[in-house]
Amino acid sequence: MAKSLKVLILGLLLTVLLLVALTRHVPGFQISSFPVLFNTLAGTGSPVELETITDLLVSPKGFELTLFADNIPNARFMKTTPAGQLLVSSPKTGTVYLLADTNGNGKADEHIPLIGGLNRPHGLDIHHDGETSWLYIAETNAVGRIAIDWSTASTKSDYQRLITNLPNTGGHWTRTIQFGTDGWLYLTVGSSCNVCEETDPRRAAMMRYRPDGSGEQIYATGLRNSVGFDWAPWDNSLYATDNGRDMLGDDFPPCELNRIEAGGFYGWPYINGFGDLDPDLGQNKSAKNKATLLATSISPVFGFRAHNAPLGISFLSHPDRPDGYRRTALVALHGSWNRTEPDGYKVVALHWDQQGKITSEDFVTGFLRPDDDVIGRPVDIEEGMDGSIFISDDYAGAIYRVRYN
Repeated sequence: MAKSLKVLILGLLLTVLLLVALTRHVPGFQISSFPVLFNTLAGTGSPVELETITDLLVSPKGFELTLFADNIPNARFMKTTPAGQLLVSSPKTGTVYLLADTNGNGKADEHIPLIGGLNRPHGLDIHHDGETSWLYIAETNAVGRIAIDWSTASTKSDYQRLITNLPNTGGHWTRTIQFGTDGWLYLTVGSSCNVCEETDPRRAAMMRYRPDGSGEQIYATGLRNSVGFDWAPWDNSLYATDNGRDMLGDDFPPCELNRIEAGGFYGWPYINGFGDLDPDLGQNKSAKNKATLLATSISPVFGFRAHNAPLGISFLSHPDRPDGYRRTALVALHGSWNRTEPDGYKVVALHWDQQGKITSEDFVTGFLRPDDDVIGRPVDIEEGMDGSIFISDDYAGAIYRVRYN
């Protein structure tokens, strides 16, 4: 039997099982979009042509949105290279692609599979060691690196896995990496479940390593699924998005933006959102333990709507920005599945004022149509050397380019 047919049959079977669960009125098991769920299970693309999608997407006044690249199955996390190209991970094909706009027309005309044969590659970063430039890749069970000559887009060494024992069973398979200004490699690993007490302390946590993969440290805990993180350029504070748990209704708990502190505990699985004890694992604690959990857990600095699934976050730093985007991060809201009505499916701009208060406004919308059809799911945000903002879409297999005119 062909692999594609097997995947299709598996997706159909799982969808049927979910439908059965719905008919049995499982508490909290709302599904907001069956096409999105089927895409997640079977890997199908958006039902809408990409040219139509870009026509339907709406960006702020003064910004222009165009299609930068297509035909990138399951396009996820991105990284700008020292030569100005764009890297993007494709977990379902096990490939990291290099995209380049060599003729300057605003669209990638080179689409190179830089390295393949990987185990669901996701997070990407580049680190320089003397004259060597290393591309780091986070696979679902490992982190590896390979030396690259960016001027020729050619590899200079074999791919070497530095961290090889990451937990890779259960749910939340993505691994995200980024080097901090302290020279350490930061890594997030999501929980293995919706809500449970993990046996591996690296689950639902942020860790950090030396560039050679040694010196593993658990940096922060209680982060159910922090897929995206970045440092604010004005004070170097570290912020991470986090996906709240499912099966507690349409509007609870909120998804989160957390300000990450070394040694910080952020609540999961005992506390949701802003100090609400979890009905499954928090409420059953003794009064003393409840008080201890509430006293030691750090609450979010900002709450997104429930089930919006915030993923990639990127602070804007290019000088070519309107005044209203000087202390701003863009966040990709991947969109809901466990909700009666679909919600999310957009990119939002978070603005910090001088006192640290955060406000939110829409940046790119239109992925969710008025009839509740979903035509795209934003995943990651990357700022290019020329100030272009790139948005990946794993539903349509595309990269969009937003540029301020």
